[in-house]
Amino acid sequence: FATRSPEAFNEAAHFMEMLPFRYALEIFVIFLPILYHAIYGVYIAFTAKNNVNKYNFLRNWLFVAQRVTGIITFIFIAWHVWETRIAAAFGAEVNYDMMSSILSSPFMLTFYLIGVLSTIFHFANGLWSFAVSWGITVTPRSQVISTYVTLAIFVALSIVGVRAIFAFV
Repeated sequence: FATRSPEAFNEAAHFMEMLPFRYALEIFVIFLPILYHAIYGVYIAFTAKNNVNKYNFLRNWLFVAQRVTGIITFIFIAWHVWETRIAAAFGAEVNYDMMSSILSSPFMLTFYLIGVLSTIFHFANGLWSFAVSWGITVTPRSQVISTYVTLAIFVALSIVGVRAIFAFV
């Protein structure tokens, strides 16, 4: 919505504020699942046995990148929630001007770009891992196809995410 206009973004933000059962949706559909994933993910990230020094394969590097981007994503989401949702609870209005103000700092712009790209990578690479671990892509050929599909998802969502961030600048 930010790429359309400030007014379109503000309308979307206002729509989200007026959703029925908004707090229940935020808590049970967004907050608790992400919190569970984050806590379990931090545990996995710090107990994982990385072996890229021994076996220098792409999938080993992606395994490490999944853990690193998970930590970055955790920090980014916590900060973004603090700057927007918690600020709104204390009376700030979540609108285009708020995001524009946040992203006016070169540091915060860089932080948001890294955060969004890390989140998108974590999501796309996580889809690949999910498909393998759930037995959806068990053959080498299906895993190669899945690699290209998840790469396309990463590129497409990265374009959307970066465009959205720069719409505020």
